[in-house]
Amino acid sequence: MTENVKINRGLKGVYFERSGVSHIDGSKGELSYRGYSIHDLATQSTFEEVCYLLIHGELPTASQLSDFDSQLKANRELPPEVLDIIRATASGHPMDVLRTAVSALAALEPASQDTAEGAFLANGIRLTSQVPMIIAAHEAIRNGRDPVAADKTLSHAANWLWMLKGEKPSEDAAKLADIDFILHAEHGANASSFAARVTIGTDTNLHGGIVSALATLAGPAHGGAAEDVMKMVTEIGTPDNAAAYVKAKRANREAVTGFGHRVYRAEDPRARHMRDGVKKLGEEMGAPEWYEILQGVVEAMKPYARHGLNVNVDFYSGVIYQLHGIPMDLYVPIFAIGRMPGWIIQCMDQQESNILIRPLTLYNGPDMRPYVSMDDRA
Repeated sequence: MTENVKINRGLKGVYFERSGVSHIDGSKGELSYRGYSIHDLATQSTFEEVCYLLIHGELPTASQLSDFDSQLKANRELPPEVLDIIRATASGHPMDVLRTAVSALAALEPASQDTAEGAFLANGIRLTSQVPMIIAAHEAIRNGRDPVAADKTLSHAANWLWMLKGEKPSEDAAKLADIDFILHAEHGANASSFAARVTIGTDTNLHGGIVSALATLAGPAHGGAAEDVMKMVTEIGTPDNAAAYVKAKRANREAVTGFGHRVYRAEDPRARHMRDGVKKLGEEMGAPEWYEILQGVVEAMKPYARHGLNVNVDFYSGVIYQLHGIPMDLYVPIFAIGRMPGWIIQCMDQQESNILIRPLTLYNGPDMRPYVSMDDRA
């Protein structure tokens, strides 16, 4: 009977739940949050507004957004014990430090254990504010500096850059970071969101779900593409080398980083907004060659677009971070800052209509056999 069981490895093509949060049409290259096109949100909205939309289901009124923003700003605080933990783990990878710090928050903040709906949301808002603080504090501490205190007058994105670099960002720089967070805010049942839902399915607290998501995002097959693109761009060196680089990769049947996506067969709809940001930022900072190298790779990859190898959002993100002077090992933690509202609403949705996520594996081992005593084993 088991011979006819269909195995969907990686759960590919399997629908495990309904969701009204984000919609992805991979064949058309479309993405929407709560029915709003990612293009409209990226060009007209703010990260705070998108957070509210994802969590509450509707765009906020002015007063609702003001209240939500005030909650985010009020939670820009870390227990001193977390800073001690960051100091103790300063030599670790930023994702490991972030995951450890979030886990510590679950033990240090009694409210984290409350799984009632209102408390779940309050914990989510607090963590959304704390995650960028943890990353920025670790970056300062591992470089022998004191962490920069949060500025509660700045937007979420601007405050992140302020804490990271210790200087107020320009309006354009803050806006580009804001767009980056919006583009990464939610993306369906991706690996980290699914991991969070599996954890929440056991009726644990939100911090446990976020720790699972962070551990999953840290894997290079999920969150590491932006870092790999920057390594590729450095290896290519000049725009003139892009075509030869792609030709050699394809001849060796090797993947070209930043192309292709598990969901999208057309161009990732988020990519265009990062592309425009790279071009503008590169010109402003006197380094247009980075954009030119990327476009050289895009041009060389055009013949493979019909096979679904189109540019994805991470293709451009890494260069933006590089132009800001951000270390490569912070690229994935930045992804986590943006993805926080997506993880939170996925966890809340799981909690609302919870069922333990427990798929099956088809056994293909030996048939039943007698136990052999130690003396009789060959």
